[in-house]
Amino acid sequence: MTPKAILLHLRLPFSLFLMPVYWFSISQSPHFDVTKACWVFVIWHVLVYPASNAYNSYFDKDEGSIGGLEKPPAVDKELFTVAWAMDILAIVLSYFFVGAVFALAVLVYGLVSKSYSHTSIRLKKYPLLSWFIVGLFQGFFVYLSTQQAVLHPYNSLTNNLLPAILSSMMLWAVYPMTQIYQHEEDAKRGDRTLSLLLGIRGTFFFTASIYSLTALCFWVYLPLQQFLLFIVLTSPTLVFFLNWFRKTWLDASQANFKNTMWLNLLASFGLNALFITLLILQK
Repeated sequence: MTPKAILLHLRLPFSLFLMPVYWFSISQSPHFDVTKACWVFVIWHVLVYPASNAYNSYFDKDEGSIGGLEKPPAVDKELFTVAWAMDILAIVLSYFFVGAVFALAVLVYGLVSKSYSHTSIRLKKYPLLSWFIVGLFQGFFVYLSTQQAVLHPYNSLTNNLLPAILSSMMLWAVYPMTQIYQHEEDAKRGDRTLSLLLGIRGTFFFTASIYSLTALCFWVYLPLQQFLLFIVLTSPTLVFFLNWFRKTWLDASQANFKNTMWLNLLASFGLNALFITLLILQK
């Protein structure tokens, strides 16, 4: 593979879509270690997530559009090697610059991520299980791992449980939408994703239900002024989602890569802006 092809499969811009969990965790972390927070950011978003993307690309060998990459280049063993090298580097950096507990968390996350697409396990074949585990680890697990890494002393689990669950709920809401344009590709490989199980219209209804529940939980968790900020910054995503739902109801071909990426982009920008603002207000 060429360096350009490998770089494309790392899908570095896709890390933006997972970034709200990091900023949410930091924004709810009083008196955090800034240096460690910077290392944690780099480790998650420059190494761990891109390595996971590359590893999954290697085993999926997609010919159609995938998350963050409309026309994926062909893959070979080099991509597999790069993915493992990045994971190992992430663990080493975590151990020396953040701490042993965070290094262990990075190792566990990497192993779970690999089970998603590895042929011997392939969680992707199990729609509800893969949806639950992906949301649990990219949300709850990353939220708590990040706080454990940057806070001294670390708060008890009970103090962080609700926002950690909210982190997963955000992902449980949007995750099926990231699969909505891949039904044909997934079915061809024998994968039973949740979106494939629900169908196109069912995916929209499911996401709307989980998102509504998530918004209700944010209303409970956030002070009123912060919740109003949540409404303002996430409203463009909601407007786009409802309009896209209307278009797709009339024309199923609207459930495509372009619209999915627009939804992800709006959602990530809105949530990143929200949590960065909460971080600034904390200071």
